[in-house]
Amino acid sequence: MWFSDGWTVTKRNLTKLKRSPDMLVFAILQPIMFVLLFSQIYGGSIEVEGSDYTQYLMAGIFAQTVIFGSTFSGSAMAQDLKDGIIDRFRTLPMSSSAVLIGRTNSDLVLNALSVIIMMGTGLLVGWRVNTSLSSALAGIGLLLLFSYAFSWVMALLGMSVKSPEVINNASFMILFPLTFISNAFVLSSTLPGPLEAFANWNPVSALVQAVRELFGNTGTVPVPDAWPMQNAVVTVMIGIVLMLVIFVPLCIRKFASISSR
Repeated sequence: MWFSDGWTVTKRNLTKLKRSPDMLVFAILQPIMFVLLFSQIYGGSIEVEGSDYTQYLMAGIFAQTVIFGSTFSGSAMAQDLKDGIIDRFRTLPMSSSAVLIGRTNSDLVLNALSVIIMMGTGLLVGWRVNTSLSSALAGIGLLLLFSYAFSWVMALLGMSVKSPEVINNASFMILFPLTFISNAFVLSSTLPGPLEAFANWNPVSALVQAVRELFGNTGTVPVPDAWPMQNAVVTVMIGIVLMLVIFVPLCIRKFASISSR
């Protein structure tokens, strides 16, 4: 029942995107803008050992985009609560978890579309995959799995704030330190001591490092000695499992609490 209901709500959310093309357009244009901005403007001033900056940059852009794309779950849940859609769902004979499953599934589709468009843009500006097809597909899968797990984190945040207007500020307070105090755009070794330590243990840095390895974009840059950097793929998989194990039950419990009011 939850699978069938979840698929129905997923289709509802995707139809809503289709009827609001401006949301879809801006979700796609943002990663294109970041690729062009960083590769063409900052690329000439940042040196990366054994590679050019565009090769180094793309994994960071991929990670940033799927993480930012996960915020749609939070903002959409907050908006549905404000509009009373959740109250309408309560009157239907459906699984209570279907709303959350449908919400996170639709964000996964949107993030997959963004990754495909970013890869095309990256190819146009000189980025290349230097490993096998299987490794490249594993990199894409890792990005999407991480984004899906993180969507549950943002869904919980969306159900916890008082209004949709708050979710944007609250999410950026979390996302900006995670994405910019990392190895996404610069070498973590160039950061001051405490920030370097934070970056090396930052889960976003592990995701970026893992994707660089799977796409073959590491160059000859030395890998930091921190365990997450030395075992990036394993670290990301552990993080994905922990987020799902912790936040899926919390989201379902929070949604049940809201629905019973």
